[in-house]
Amino acid sequence: MPGTPRYAVIRYLGFAGAVLLAVAAYLGGALPPLPRNANPVALAQHGNGGWVMLTWLLGTSLLVWAWWSARYADPPIRWIYVTVGLWLLPLLVAPPLGSRDVYSYACQGAVYDAGGDPYTHGVAELGCPWLSTVTPMWRDTPAPYGPVFVLLAGAAVALGGTLWGSIALLRALTLIGVVLMALCVPALARRCGVQPGRALWLALACPLVAVHLVSGAHNDALMVGLLVAGLLVVAARPGHAGVLLAGGVLLGLAIAVKITAVVVVPFAALAAIPGPYRLPALLRHGAWVAAGVVAALLGSTLASGLGLGWVAGLSHSGDSVQWTSPPTALGIFIEYLGRPFGLRYHAVPVTRALGLVVLAVVLVVLWWRARHRNPLFGAGLALAATVALAPVFHPWYATWPLAVLAATTERIRWFVVPVAVACFLTLPDGNNLARFTKFQGTLFMAILTVVIAYRGLRWARAHRRAREAERAGSAAR
Repeated sequence: MPGTPRYAVIRYLGFAGAVLLAVAAYLGGALPPLPRNANPVALAQHGNGGWVMLTWLLGTSLLVWAWWSARYADPPIRWIYVTVGLWLLPLLVAPPLGSRDVYSYACQGAVYDAGGDPYTHGVAELGCPWLSTVTPMWRDTPAPYGPVFVLLAGAAVALGGTLWGSIALLRALTLIGVVLMALCVPALARRCGVQPGRALWLALACPLVAVHLVSGAHNDALMVGLLVAGLLVVAARPGHAGVLLAGGVLLGLAIAVKITAVVVVPFAALAAIPGPYRLPALLRHGAWVAAGVVAALLGSTLASGLGLGWVAGLSHSGDSVQWTSPPTALGIFIEYLGRPFGLRYHAVPVTRALGLVVLAVVLVVLWWRARHRNPLFGAGLALAATVALAPVFHPWYATWPLAVLAATTERIRWFVVPVAVACFLTLPDGNNLARFTKFQGTLFMAILTVVIAYRGLRWARAHRRAREAERAGSAAR
């Protein structure tokens, strides 16, 4: 129970971890570049590399330990709200941690607020008053986000005025997403027969939420919040046209923040059926969900005044090449194999393309199996497959499937272990550890990918044989 010493230790050690991470953010987080006339105090702060690493590692470890310790518990909802709120407070008043993406958001918002089109060129060409804060790799890249987020980023800059005012409002948007998760995950869990407190703890208390969604102000928070809300609305009243339309609108808004949310739409259409799966029922009720999605996408696109340029911007999302993506790691590994023989070839584009083909097949199989099972769990698996097979992986991507899977299944070990590992992948200043462990990480991920694929094929064969034996036994009877 929450009144026991164990729960008090979990709450306050996690809070201590959050405080240490806030200290790491001040000492060497994702801070703007120092001006040439920086005062000695600021320069000294940026020279404390050892203290930055110590506070980051200890703070992350405490937060992960606290989250991990209660992964099988079912705490009261109110206790979780208070605990997570306590953990978020230090990070809300600290500089961004673990990523510099929020500066890109601010610059894209500034371009839009000034009447420019962030989908045509990068912020370097279109002009941004805070260009020096943006990671050089992304200064010449058009915005890869949907029209809803560009509208919101523009509003944040218009209202915030300064860089830090804009960041504060962008963080407020992430809090809206976190609040939607906090309200919807327990209700979704109840519908799926999962303990609501356990589901909420896994989804909300995860350190990735505090560090990347809130401190880093990633727009993934808003996408996940809208996505979970849309799934809950659809599942709440299957067969009710108006409710399904509203659920589709929420899902469409999620897609108009980040396109990734589109993979859940076919599963939401299955959840819209009030009874057993039938194709006419799918067409009749799923059409309302699809109509809501299309209405939200068209409405937000028209409201932005930028047309469909955001679709073209998606092509640059794979510019980063890191071993944390299994298809990318496999391509890098194949390239390494040719080096001793003097062979130079580019395997990464090929393995990435194959990964997308495999993803398409997996999504179809998951949808087909979800027809007569829990389609909401299928949506979580679809998001997990998307994260695993996408050309690029960043730690905050793990929050996409986490929120849905936590609410739809009791079998959690297979996805909470990778999430816990992902918490340690980014340094306070936004650098990814993958940059410094390219060879070792590539070797590990390539071997892991082959082993998982081999075991998956063995499981599929065994499952097929079991079904054939069952059919043969039924025919004999």
